[in-house]
Formats: sequence, C-alpha cells, structure tokens
Amino acid sequence: MVVFVLVLTLVMLIAGVFGGLINYYLLNQDNKDITGMLRSVVVGVGAAFLVPVVLDLVGSNIVSESQHDAGQLLIYTGLCLIAAVASRFAITNQTDRTLRAANTAREEVEELKHQLKQVQLSLVPLIETETEMDLSEEEENKVLDELDVAATQVLKVLGTGRYTFRTQASLLDELELAEPDVMKSLGILMGKGLAGKMNTHWGLRWYLTERGRRLAEASI
Repeated sequence: MVVFVLVLTLVMLIAGVFGGLINYYLLNQDNKDITGMLRSVVVGVGAAFLVPVVLDLVGSNIVSESQHDAGQLLIYTGLCLIAAVASRFAITNQTDRTLRAANTAREEVEELKHQLKQVQLSLVPLIETETEMDLSEEEENKVLDELDVAATQVLKVLGTGRYTFRTQASLLDELELAEPDVMKSLGILMGKGLAGKMNTHWGLRWYLTERGRRLAEASI
C-alpha cells in the first residue's frame, strides 16, 4: 500500500510539473522569466494533488482500482495532467484581471495628470494678472514697435475683450483680418511671450499673458 501511495504521489508530481510547463509555454512564449515558470509549475502540481479529493467527493473508485489495473492508473495520470493544464484558466483569469486593473489605474493617472496640467495652465494668466511685473516703459514701447499692424490689432482685441480666454471664432469676428493673418499674428504674440493658448474641454482658447495685457492697455 505504501508503494502504491508513493506511485500515485509520483504520478501527480510528474503530471503537475508537466502540466505546469505546458501552461508556461502556452502563456509565456516570449517571456523568459524563470519566476513565471516556477509559478506555473507550483499551480500545476497543486491542481494535480487535488484530483484524489475531487474523485472522492464524486464517489469515484478510480484511485483504488488503479492499484491493480494499469489502465485505470493511466486514466488517473491523464486526469492529473488535465487538472494541471486546466489550472491555466485560473492563472489566465487572474493575469487578465491584474492587467485590466493596471491599465485602468494607468489611464486614471494619465487623466489626472492631464486635468492637473489643464488646471495649471488655466491658472497661469490669472496668477500673472495679480502679480506685479517690473517692466520699464522703454521696454514696453520697444516690444510694441516690433509688432506689425496685424499683430497689434490682435493684441488689442485680446486685451479689450470681455473674456480672459478667447475662441478663435470670436477673434475672427472682431478682426477685419483674414484667418491666416490672425493665426500668424497669434504665433508672433506667443513667440514674444505676450499671448498663450490652451486646450480645454470646451476647445482651444487664446489668452494674453500679464505682459501682453499691459502692452495691450498701453497701445489703446
């Protein structure tokens, strides 16, 4: 009897190891991580050793019959191998859940970063408005002289409007300029640090920096 128990133990061990290796190579074809192999083998062996318990619960006599019948022993070996290979589904489900949770967390972090960046950008012109700048009148006049007529008009419209953040459509409505000229002028103002743009959930918005707002007031 002791010899038979040792044989069954050896059968379950071999079937569990072999089933675990099958699972590892099916799930990790491009992954050479030895930890994953050990995990698959351990789960496979554990599943194989549960076979006698399951057979006893369902009232099967295959364990006792395999002691005197090589055919039943072969069937028992196959059941252990099936159990070891079937453990792959538990591993796959857990892996999928882990990956989904990781992807969800990553997406939420990226969304929070994006929202934080948008909040920071939206606060910049408001903070600058309440911050005293040290610019001489000579420097302001110099910057104004460097602007062409179109850029100066765009500067004035941005500085005299009702809203801090302006849409491109509203700027085009107030300016008697072609759209390419307006966009070129906005680019010039941005290059000189007088204007900026930000993407909000309402769409693209243009605004003046505090330096640009001071120059807009000086040009009126």
